[in-house]
Amino acid sequence: MSYADQVYLENLVKLTEQGTWDENPRPRYKDGEVAYSRFITDESVKYPAHVTPIVSLRHVPWKTGIGEIRAIYQKQTSKLKDLHELKVFWWDDWCINPEAPYEEQWCGKRYGETVKKWDLMNKLLDGLVNDPFSRRHNIDLYQYADLEETAGLHPCAFLTEWSCRRVNGEMYLDLALKQRSSDYGTAYSLNQIQYKAFQMMVACHCGYKVGTFSHHVMNLHGYDRHGDELARLAVATPQADEPKLVLNVPSGTNFYDITTEDFEMKNYHPFKHEPKLFFELAI
Repeated sequence: MSYADQVYLENLVKLTEQGTWDENPRPRYKDGEVAYSRFITDESVKYPAHVTPIVSLRHVPWKTGIGEIRAIYQKQTSKLKDLHELKVFWWDDWCINPEAPYEEQWCGKRYGETVKKWDLMNKLLDGLVNDPFSRRHNIDLYQYADLEETAGLHPCAFLTEWSCRRVNGEMYLDLALKQRSSDYGTAYSLNQIQYKAFQMMVACHCGYKVGTFSHHVMNLHGYDRHGDELARLAVATPQADEPKLVLNVPSGTNFYDITTEDFEMKNYHPFKHEPKLFFELAI
């Protein structure tokens, strides 16, 4: 069993046996019903540099996840048109102006728009290259000025913290991802693999080796309508060995030039569920 599958199953047991139900939740299903969730708090995991954090208990759409990373940090946008060009469609339900012309529909001053407004990506790259041992390499998407400027979902994966270290003459780039909230059925493993890819892109730009990847979630939850799907994940057969995400570009390639197609997932054989899993979105 891969390390990511082991972590996933351990958290699933904790969620099922130790989780508590929320009260007066904000999210709703499309039919208007309140979306209650069972949750656990303060969950963390640290993956060694060589581990690819993707579960095989189900297929994780890792390419689409990388497309979302590119929308946020390369294109720096929250417009649906830009997301669709990168084959990301799951943000459609969070559009705040669906009556507007297609080119103007967006999810508010969030994620990529915040990165662009505060020039966060360029500041990070410049700092990592020119002052690698600084302890101030962060991208914080939870900017209250932006949250108050427009409507929209508050960022879930909102903070990345970066640190460089030199080992035997080689520079390594470590990454920690912080989330306020994560839906275990749909987002947890996806966020891990897409931010691992983000780490690889940034390390490549800087000419550094990829270091450890840490993930902390404050509220890790499963929705009340996801119980049957999560139970099916709990009994799925994981693959025996580790998958491997590879970035096929030379070290030093500019961050903004890296594409989804430059990534390759090797030895990934996710369990095929019949019927297919369906996790109803809570909006």
